[in-house]
Amino acid sequence: MKIIKAQKIKALVSELCLKANFDLRPDVLQGLNASLSGEKNKRAKEILKAIIDNAKIAKKDKLAICQDTGLPCVFVELGQNVKIEGNFYKAINAGIEEGYKKGFLRNSIIRDPIKRGKSGYSPVVIHTDIVGGNKIKITVLPKGFGCENKTRLLMFKPTADIQALKEFIIEAVRLAGPDACPPYVIGVGIGGNADYACFLAKKALLKPVVSHRQTAVSKLESELLKEINKLNIGPMGLGGKTTALAVNIETYPTHIAGLPVCVNLSCHALRSATAIL
Repeated sequence: MKIIKAQKIKALVSELCLKANFDLRPDVLQGLNASLSGEKNKRAKEILKAIIDNAKIAKKDKLAICQDTGLPCVFVELGQNVKIEGNFYKAINAGIEEGYKKGFLRNSIIRDPIKRGKSGYSPVVIHTDIVGGNKIKITVLPKGFGCENKTRLLMFKPTADIQALKEFIIEAVRLAGPDACPPYVIGVGIGGNADYACFLAKKALLKPVVSHRQTAVSKLESELLKEINKLNIGPMGLGGKTTALAVNIETYPTHIAGLPVCVNLSCHALRSATAIL
């Protein structure tokens, strides 16, 4: 049994907040550079270059990549042979608050969604999986709400064919248009129940933007990306073939009577950072 103190978790989460918000993921930056090389539209190329320059400045000067530093989602893989000394969830929320204050990041969380009121830094959304081993893997995903607000869920009939699913996913991007700061990374969750499909769509954003996967799902991802990039929404909605950098799909078994599909978009500033204790 490995003992990990809550204070250590707090310190790690604090560091991950800064890394995620200041340092754009290498795979996202690689996807942006690849799109810049392949883009023919002059205005789209200029915008992509500005997005890349923004990421470089943010990393160099320790500034937020985007002013909307999001509602952080924290994904935890907790080894079953780990004992937490202290309050685990309290430590995560305290780490978020410490990191966001240290980095002068925006406090965007309101505790009462109905009455609204003054904003703060917590509580955040935490997803925990119990896994084998004696380690804790923590990922912080700051998710801005310009793109979160474009989430779409549809409970298909089990008789729906793959074409119907593709049309729904493409339509979700078309309806988002320029509003969620493209080029997008599109997370798709297929299966489970309604809430789990939404979780899968969010989790899909953690998959690499540049991938060499060769599966039936990766084939569907490629087909969708090709069709989405024909929408001519382009970077920041001003035209071009780079409407999306990637389509990432996660699947899970579902009930014989249903077929949930959720689409969760990320803007071009897809930020996350991961560490293991």
